[in-house]
Amino acid sequence: MYKNILIPVALDHDTDIQGTIAIARRLLADSGKITLVAVVEDVPVHVAEYVTFEPAEHIREDLEQRLREIAKGQGDLEVAVLSGKPGVAIPDLASETSAELIVINSHKPGMEDYFLGSTASRVVRRSHCAVLVLR
Repeated sequence: MYKNILIPVALDHDTDIQGTIAIARRLLADSGKITLVAVVEDVPVHVAEYVTFEPAEHIREDLEQRLREIAKGQGDLEVAVLSGKPGVAIPDLASETSAELIVINSHKPGMEDYFLGSTASRVVRRSHCAVLVLR
C-alpha cells in the first residue's frame, strides 16, 4: 500500500478521472493522501511579448478550480497546479513530495506519439517512484 500517490490530470482529454481515483484508492494505505496534479505549460517567449495579460495565470486558476470541484468532499484528495512541461514537472513533484506512486492515464498512441512521445512515457522514464499507466 502507498501513503502518497499522485494522479496527473489532463482536463483537456476525455479520461475517467473518478475511475482513476478509485483505482488509486485501492492502492492507498490508511491515512494516505492522493494529489490531483495539473500542469500548465509555459507560454513561449516569442508569444508572451505580444500578450497584454497573463494567460497562464487565468488557465492556472481555472485548472485549480476544476480540480477542487473534483476533490470536493473527498478528504483524502489534495490539488496541485504546476507550471512547465508535464513530463518533467510531474516526476519532479513526485521527488519533492516523496510520492511513492504515480497513477497516470495514457491515450492510445497515434503516429505523432511514436515520434514525439507521450506525457505518460516521459513520466515513466523520468520518475524515481513506481508508475501505474492506465489505458
